[in-house]
Formats: sequence, structure tokens, C-alpha cells
Amino acid sequence: MNQARLREKVAVTSFKVDSHSHLAIKDPEVCRQCEGKWCTLFCPTGVFSWNEVDQKIDITHEACVECGASRIGCPYLNIHWEYPRGGFGVQHRYG
Repeated sequence: MNQARLREKVAVTSFKVDSHSHLAIKDPEVCRQCEGKWCTLFCPTGVFSWNEVDQKIDITHEACVECGASRIGCPYLNIHWEYPRGGFGVQHRYG
């Protein structure tokens, strides 16, 4: 699926945002040493971004579609992923 089509699908998806993130970086030092910054590439909604100023990964959990890529995409298994608390997270309009 191309990026434009993906953005269209995400646009009709609603989110009940929790103030508590269900995503976290386990060890920021691992991210600093990661040359590929792979998490910024595999997430279909761009939840992860490299913050050059602070030398860390920023996480925008509000846009997570809970596809599970975070659990397996990091070659260092440095991303903690869990389902959002009950009642929160992505709410698909069409099954």
C-alpha cells in the first residue's frame, strides 16, 4: 500500500488517546548507537522520530494503529510495546 493510500485510511480512523503511553524505549543509549534508526522507518504511521537536538527517539503514541511492528521491528528489541489500557487506543471505523 502506498503512503498516500495509508494516510487516507488513517484519516478515517479515530483514537481515544490515553495520557499514558503504551510505547517506550527501554534503553535510550541503544538508540543513540543505532546507525539505522530503523524504528523511524518501519512504523506505518511515523510514531517514532529521531530528535537530533536531544539525541533520542521521540514517540507520538497518539498515532499508533497497534499493528505490532514495534514489537519486532527494532533489531535490538529496544521498544517496549503493550496494548493500551482498556477503552483507549485505535478505534477502527471499518473492520
